Amino acid sequence: MAIILDGKALAKKCKETVKKEAESLKRTPGLAVIIVGNNPASRVYVNSKRKDCEECGFLSEEYALPEETTEAELIALIHELNAREDIDGILCQLPLPKGINEEAVLMAIDPEKDVDGFHPMNMGALLIGKDGFLPCTPYGVMEILDEYGIDPKGKQCVVVGRSNIVGKPMAILLLQRHGTVTICHSRTPNLAEICRTADILVAAVGKVNIVTADMIKPGAVVIDVAMNHNDAGKLCGDVDYEAAKEVASAITPVPGGVGPMTRAMLMKNTLLSARKRQD
Repeated sequence: MAIILDGKALAKKCKETVKKEAESLKRTPGLAVIIVGNNPASRVYVNSKRKDCEECGFLSEEYALPEETTEAELIALIHELNAREDIDGILCQLPLPKGINEEAVLMAIDPEKDVDGFHPMNMGALLIGKDGFLPCTPYGVMEILDEYGIDPKGKQCVVVGRSNIVGKPMAILLLQRHGTVTICHSRTPNLAEICRTADILVAAVGKVNIVTADMIKPGAVVIDVAMNHNDAGKLCGDVDYEAAKEVASAITPVPGGVGPMTRAMLMKNTLLSARKRQD
């Protein structure tokens, strides 16, 4: 039976540390969150981030814009927030309504306030091993591995998923820790065979049960990043959890695994931004 990697408990501990460190700053860290339109899932995420800010003692500002907001109006708001001294982080909740270019919006955010870690300057810094804001989900995964003493060094690491916000940066972070990394995706023809080579398997595709128990090497560590809903409407990941936990040595649950850590790393990045700006 696998060890359950409890991201919820670790996130609580991380936020308590962030709150304590924030109290030593000369001013309160500030996070601005922008939501455009009425996407129900986005609203849940934004509400959660407001709660996280309260727990960490941060200033939290929410900008809920109507569906018909133009790209120009949204970017103008971002430029205003870029200029604000009391705002350390800017987060624009994705997805955005049709007609708004997400890339243009993310590019408009000052890289020094890009606490999501999505700006090309921060992505580039990650690629070449320089300081910058790490994308929150892969950052959270690395914190989970560290908490449970799981060292990627010398291990076969397989990342299933190639998105810019999870798959690619996840592979780079594992590589920086001296893991031997293979990136797969939903169109990899011999996916099961490659997954079975993994000592650390990270699933981040967004497809229910794309990783089954027979794809997992006995004793492997399984990190399930995805947030899906099955046919019954229940929240689940990419991994067949009940079967996988009988094969793996350690596994993250969904919910309660990587998700809470993603939010905790957003708070950690906002604190880092506030500290940099103070210095």
